[in-house]
Amino acid sequence: MSYTPPDDILKQYAAVLIEFALGGGKGIAKRDVVFLQVLECAKPLLIHLRRSVLKLGGFPIIQYLPDNIARDFFEYANDEQLAFFPDKYLRGKVDQMDHVVHIIAETNKHELEGIDPKKLMIAQEAMKPYKDWRDEKENAGKLTWTLALYGTDAMAREANMTIEEYWEQIITACFLDTSDPITTWKKIMAEIDRVKHALNALSIESLHVEAPDTNLTIKLGKQRQWMGGSGRNIPSFEVFISPDWRGTEGRIRFTEPLYVYGNLIKNVYVEFTKGVVTHVSATEGEQVLQEMIKVKNADKIGEFSLTDSRLSRITKFMAETLFDENVGGPYGNTHIALGSAYKDSYPGDPSTVTEEQWHAMGYNESVIHTDIVATSDRIVTATLPSGEKKVIYKNGIFTI
Repeated sequence: MSYTPPDDILKQYAAVLIEFALGGGKGIAKRDVVFLQVLECAKPLLIHLRRSVLKLGGFPIIQYLPDNIARDFFEYANDEQLAFFPDKYLRGKVDQMDHVVHIIAETNKHELEGIDPKKLMIAQEAMKPYKDWRDEKENAGKLTWTLALYGTDAMAREANMTIEEYWEQIITACFLDTSDPITTWKKIMAEIDRVKHALNALSIESLHVEAPDTNLTIKLGKQRQWMGGSGRNIPSFEVFISPDWRGTEGRIRFTEPLYVYGNLIKNVYVEFTKGVVTHVSATEGEQVLQEMIKVKNADKIGEFSLTDSRLSRITKFMAETLFDENVGGPYGNTHIALGSAYKDSYPGDPSTVTEEQWHAMGYNESVIHTDIVATSDRIVTATLPSGEKKVIYKNGIFTI
């Protein structure tokens, strides 16, 4: 029988997600509609999530997804079926919900290996209107969401851990081993707020990242602010920004394996010229990566992120981006996302900005948003408006 964490741990976990992570760190309000997307293998957590919503007077809607059915769809669906978009259903879903909790859980990390990557991209691109509707509601301040992880035997094996060791990382990273995880998370959020305010005060024009096989310059652009600590992901320790994609130049080597679309990709290396990916390679899974960057604007940067090693309690590779993009360890991490930018990096009201204005400011727009992580020792130097150079990150920590 597969391992299930103690009931009190799952109760704490659900409380963190419903009472803290949603609502931008404030939790849900009475009569809020909360959409719970949970796979079959994570049912023990679903029970506590629904209880937490009910206790606070909210209205839970459950999307309970069966395990191991994705491959069958891609093997049998034709292109028309892959591209089908259930607009009425998804429009109603977006209109109804105030919050979304998505629990990441997998019983087969390699379920879609061998499927033609073009099929995966057709299905992904078909969902763009749904993404746009969600973004529009979120930018208007009417929708919040969070992601969290439920460990399974398959996920633990992929990370070369026992299921008990895997869950120990989840429990430790999310402060579920403390007497009051929510209070601890609020302290973490306060420190992240301090760092991002310090970065915003510098009015940084560009960043230069130096690391092994990495020499990358990123232009931040006008009308940007650093973000972090919003409760979107649990855990989350990163401070990040959506830069002007047009000012990305150079190369970067990523150290952490990447799992996307049921495929494993290893040793990713990317080169940029005038903001566009001009070379990409990987020692494993390269075909999937090559097909991904063919999707509109997936060959441009949407996010740049840094994690301070002093905040994160994640010390091991978890074979899941949610945790790996927040890893601490000796040097923290940096990651970039290929694809869509976060429009709430805009310091004003994003709901008032037109599509033409987003384009003019260099905010990338794509149905893809793929985070790729490096944990190598790096120095990040900022160029300020005066031309002064200032090291903002070194030896795994912010220096501001």
